[in-house]
Amino acid sequence: MADLLSIGASGVRTYQTALSTVSENIANVGNTSYSRRSINVKEVAAPAGLLTAASAMNGYGSIAAGVNRASDMFKSAAVRASGADLARTEAGSVWLGRIQSALTGPDLSTSLTSFFNAAKAVAADPGSSGPRATMLENATTVAGAFAATGDALAQVTADLDATADQATASLNALATSLAKVNEGLGRVGANSAQSASLSDQRDAILDQMSALVDVNVTFDAAGRAAVRAGGSGGPVLVSGNDAATVTYARNASGAVSFAVQRGGDYAALAPNGGALGGIVDGAQRIADTRDQLNNLATSFVSGVNALQAQGRDLNNNAGQPMFAVGAAPTDISLALADPSGIAAAAVGGGTRDNSNILQFDSLRTTAGFENKLTTMISTNAAALQSRNTVAAAQGAIHDGAISARDAVSGVDLDTEAVDLLRFQQAYSASSRIIQVARDTFQSILDIH
Repeated sequence: MADLLSIGASGVRTYQTALSTVSENIANVGNTSYSRRSINVKEVAAPAGLLTAASAMNGYGSIAAGVNRASDMFKSAAVRASGADLARTEAGSVWLGRIQSALTGPDLSTSLTSFFNAAKAVAADPGSSGPRATMLENATTVAGAFAATGDALAQVTADLDATADQATASLNALATSLAKVNEGLGRVGANSAQSASLSDQRDAILDQMSALVDVNVTFDAAGRAAVRAGGSGGPVLVSGNDAATVTYARNASGAVSFAVQRGGDYAALAPNGGALGGIVDGAQRIADTRDQLNNLATSFVSGVNALQAQGRDLNNNAGQPMFAVGAAPTDISLALADPSGIAAAAVGGGTRDNSNILQFDSLRTTAGFENKLTTMISTNAAALQSRNTVAAAQGAIHDGAISARDAVSGVDLDTEAVDLLRFQQAYSASSRIIQVARDTFQSILDIH
């Protein structure tokens, strides 16, 4: 009779645990950070001293032997890899878009065109003060456009630095959190509810880390993750309960670098994916664009001032510089305040001579200021469009990887409904066994 009661009681306990697990699954449907749980139900073996043929056939109840967590390490790794690729491309697209706005916002191209057209107007009537005043107005505008474009690119660089600092801080916080999760996994028993919960936290952290940098992950028997940043040959970011620190720096030429500090040692980090990879790409694009703009500004100022120096103004004086340059090549300002100071004439040409101002058109053609700027803008736009196209393809790949992973680890309500019904029936049957045992025991007592 005692055996009958224990069988029923073990069934009640087992299927109560199973029902709780199903309820937890249902509560987390749609939660991408949750992996479906199931209970490993085993039959209680007969005690060693009672292993007769009859007892071996009857059994001694059931037990919830552990929590099984549905997961696939290869599909999870595919999600991390595709997520890192997508994050790098999307981050790179952000900086290409910022460069495009910086190049086109101040409308430098239109200002250059207006300036050289104004020079043509002076050439048509070199003795008139009206066209000269208009040319200086346009000179002021083009100087301001150069300065505004340079300032816009400088702001993009500053924003990139801030984004990189924030990204490394987030990565360091995630590494610290993962080390704590690893510590917890080392303390709890395998196939336990605590282990499943910590494994969910571990995988969620790894997904977030892969959005910042490409990671190579290995697991030990307890489920603790060892992480290398920048691929399988990269520096160790997390090992057991120990988390390293990622640092960021940018040199004077605009190139950025990352390093991993672990203990007293530093190792270079070359991110191939994630937001950090996009920051590296963006920094190089920004630096190249600033160099091209600086060269364009220097060529423009030196070319115009050189033409001024070789000509004569309305007062037959040697032409003075039209533009002055500040700390940066694009920090251009108007240095010529008097319209009569425009050196339209050649030496000895007189007030009606336009032979020197005509050379502005030659400078415009040979130096190709407008064409170079247009090429910069169109090249960046093409790169941005290409990145967006790649991002769309990588997004589809990432979505497919998530779907494949979730097919294994996600919660399906139809499956849970079937298990819920099955475990409810098993729970009721176990409860009925206890009731029958009680009724039988009472009947025996009543006989006596």
